Amino acid sequence: MGTHSFFALRFTLHASRDTLHRNPWCVLDAMPRILIVTGEASGDLHGANLARALKACDPSVSLAGIGGAGMEAAGVQLVQAIGRFDVIGMVGPLALASLVYRFFFMRRLFRSEPWDAVVFIDHPGLNLRYAYFAKAAGLRVVYYIAPQIWAWRPQRMYWIKQRVDHVLVILPFEKALYDEAGVPCTFVGHPLLDVVAPRYDPMSLRAQFGLPSEGRVIALLPGSRRREVQMLLPMLLEAASQLARRDPETKFILAQATTIQDNLLQPLLRESKVPITVVKEQASEVMAVADLALVASGTATLQAAVVGTPLVLCYQTTAWEFWIASFFIRVKWIGLVNLVAGRSVVPELVQRDATAQRVYEEAVRILDDRSIYDEMKRSLAEVRASLGEPGASIRAAKMVLAACQG
Repeated sequence: MGTHSFFALRFTLHASRDTLHRNPWCVLDAMPRILIVTGEASGDLHGANLARALKACDPSVSLAGIGGAGMEAAGVQLVQAIGRFDVIGMVGPLALASLVYRFFFMRRLFRSEPWDAVVFIDHPGLNLRYAYFAKAAGLRVVYYIAPQIWAWRPQRMYWIKQRVDHVLVILPFEKALYDEAGVPCTFVGHPLLDVVAPRYDPMSLRAQFGLPSEGRVIALLPGSRRREVQMLLPMLLEAASQLARRDPETKFILAQATTIQDNLLQPLLRESKVPITVVKEQASEVMAVADLALVASGTATLQAAVVGTPLVLCYQTTAWEFWIASFFIRVKWIGLVNLVAGRSVVPELVQRDATAQRVYEEAVRILDDRSIYDEMKRSLAEVRASLGEPGASIRAAKMVLAACQG
């Protein structure tokens, strides 16, 4: 959806207010108007769960936002789809023009309606900047899945103090950082526990995906952003080819994020030397059928831990970006699994180490040594247990509704 959706949203909200004025039994304050802003597939997943929780807590709530298919299916009136609103992968003048357009769009959106609250989800690179416009418009700002200031760029805490009214964190060690800085903060638990089933039936899922009930299955999760897929997927496919040569019975399945279009994925897959089963919008289920997952660094690594699937973490960016980031990164690991565990639970293949040969070697090491495999499974279970209890989305929704009341 594009700008036409923005004007359609305004018409819908104005019509809703006219209806309320005509109906003396309706009270305007009983219908909170909330804008949810995210920027990538994982954010759309959490935004959709938050939207459903908001409607469960208050069926009268009016939700609009920038998101994807998940948020739209959950009842959010999209004013822009995230696939058309991210600048990742753009370069030069195109990226600058795109950013300028987005800033003007967001400033107009924040001023278009008297939103009771704006909820930003993850994606701090742009969302913290958008928060400036939201605060300047006099809106209450809630940040859900807060910027990882403990990992890099701790100076962003200054921006958060200036632009955010309440922070909702999902990792237990984060709250102390915000408390120390004097930023209102609540630990709500991790929302992945709300979307990943307590257990899966791998045999049933294998049948559903057309995979044999016996034999080894390896999952590929190349990421939710265009550029990371372009950089990582060819390497993962080459590693898959090596694994297939070693064991021709091995099957491969790929989880396609909602933000990744077929016209990006299919040309890369056509170059693959092994057949790949592609499944859309079912990352947890793809992990559940696999004996091992090869995963791009990000939320998906923690998702694999919650599912309980051993994994190899991969990360690669341009040499220039990696060099810049090296000055700011303040943690020993980049993977959420290892950060939450406080130790190296899964292998991290970063930058120069992220090669097809290294992925192949790590995969073989894990799969061929049962003691390594079982120990990783036990450690992943400990990581899941440390994330708290399910219900993060409901707890977050209650905090957002409370913010709407001032």
